[in-house]
Amino acid sequence: MSSVALPAMSCRSSGEQVKEIRVCTNRTCRRQGSFQILETLTALAPPELRVTHCACLGRCGSGPNLVALPQGLILRHCATPSRAAEILFSLCGDGREASSSSAVTDALTALALTNNALSQIDAGNFSEAEALLTQALELKPYGGLHRIFKHRSVAKLGMLDYSGALEDISQALALAPNYSEPYICQGDVYVAKGQYDLAEKSYLTCLEIDPSLRRSKPFKARIAKLQQKVVELDVT
Repeated sequence: MSSVALPAMSCRSSGEQVKEIRVCTNRTCRRQGSFQILETLTALAPPELRVTHCACLGRCGSGPNLVALPQGLILRHCATPSRAAEILFSLCGDGREASSSSAVTDALTALALTNNALSQIDAGNFSEAEALLTQALELKPYGGLHRIFKHRSVAKLGMLDYSGALEDISQALALAPNYSEPYICQGDVYVAKGQYDLAEKSYLTCLEIDPSLRRSKPFKARIAKLQQKVVELDVT
């Protein structure tokens, strides 16, 4: 594997697409903040890029360390979110423009707005969350747009804006057809609207994309709620 401290070329110029970035979360890199880097890369990554954690990549103390695959390019000293964004955009963006300081700033600002919005959603402040996510989308950040649309659909569902939620879900799926989470929200919207057949289709599509959700307690709770709604409808 080759090793560099700074990415010198974009994925496009190398002629080979980066398909996966792995972040070392072993002891030394973990102390240097690799979990924050993993979260940042996951949030900003384009839909086709897989971001995951891995074991030690060597040269402990010069991290957090990453590896881009299939090139096997080791990237070191990725210690801040801005550094993570620079590396991501250099590897997977449209060259110099995507990795510019303004692109990095916009992406990190959008990420901060999104994280704030998620806190508002957890607190039940859906209109505040929707406004924050709209601000994030207006920045047109590179990467992560599909996630922002999905989060805004959740906020709109909480506001009982079903048509708006479905529109954002469509936007998310147009950007990332194999992204399972919008289908969950889509199913939730259809349950709220009493369209149980459509809800079932959405949940089944979600399972086709990510079968591991069968073991998820929140997903099981959704299925149980849907089944209960269907029973209640049959009784009436």
